[in-house]
Amino acid sequence: MNFWQDFLTGLSDHPSLFINLAVTVLVILMVYGIRRLFVRLFSRRVEDTVALYQWQKTSGYVAVLLALLILVPLWIGGITDILTYLGLISAGLAIALQGLILDFVAWLFILTRRPFRVGDRIQLGEFAGDVIDLRVFQFSLVEIGNWVDADQSTGRVINVPNRKVFNEVLANFHGGFEFIWNEIPVLLTFESNWKKAKRILTNIAEDYGNQLSESAQIEVKKASQKYMIFYKNLTPRVYTTVKDSGVLLTIRYICNPRRRRGTMEEMWEEILNQFADCDDIDFAYPTIRTYDNRGEGKPQARA
Repeated sequence: MNFWQDFLTGLSDHPSLFINLAVTVLVILMVYGIRRLFVRLFSRRVEDTVALYQWQKTSGYVAVLLALLILVPLWIGGITDILTYLGLISAGLAIALQGLILDFVAWLFILTRRPFRVGDRIQLGEFAGDVIDLRVFQFSLVEIGNWVDADQSTGRVINVPNRKVFNEVLANFHGGFEFIWNEIPVLLTFESNWKKAKRILTNIAEDYGNQLSESAQIEVKKASQKYMIFYKNLTPRVYTTVKDSGVLLTIRYICNPRRRRGTMEEMWEEILNQFADCDDIDFAYPTIRTYDNRGEGKPQARA
């Protein structure tokens, strides 16, 4: 009760303080109301979720800045006496809040340099996912990977401090170049007709990859204006390698980062279907086998 009595007494002794408080409340309510009105009008005219999100975030920052521009001159005369006090504690606050200060500086860096945007798929240190929100002190990701294969979502939302962009290596799946390279290894036995298998895999890769390669060529031209990205050959290709347990044929092709698992599934099903019709092609897998070089080896290479 004494607190409120002292507060009311202070207001009666300093009428200018009462006026400043009333004006402050009125300004905050007006700015908030105007922002809500503009957001509601914008949401009725725009259906794009990304554009609506950006407008809500930007209008919030503008509203805060506008309120500060109005209120700071109003109160500047009243805070002159405490500037010395603020100067004494500023060093301590800078040390205590250095993490938040770094987050704020990193937020400005993200807004100006654009290492990623809302909607991009990124990997920052041990964290990977789709950026769904960007705030002053942290940004949010819908996590991908972890216990889920092929870069699909786990369903978890991860909140990452903005300062991580200064301390961790950042990989952007969409920055500059909208596609990634993906590989599908297919291991065959040594006895298989690997040349025939390679032709089959090449045809499958071309069926799924040529259309994306044309789009990727356009993206490369755009990216080359900003980055040193100069891919000359974006068409799918099948590479041949010999392993201990067989002949390894690796399909390398362009794909959308969010379609990696889907394209792998479609291509693997086509591979299985076509290999099933070939009596001279077998997959290699861990087995125990006895090999008699004198009876099975080539005539000129027998022991």
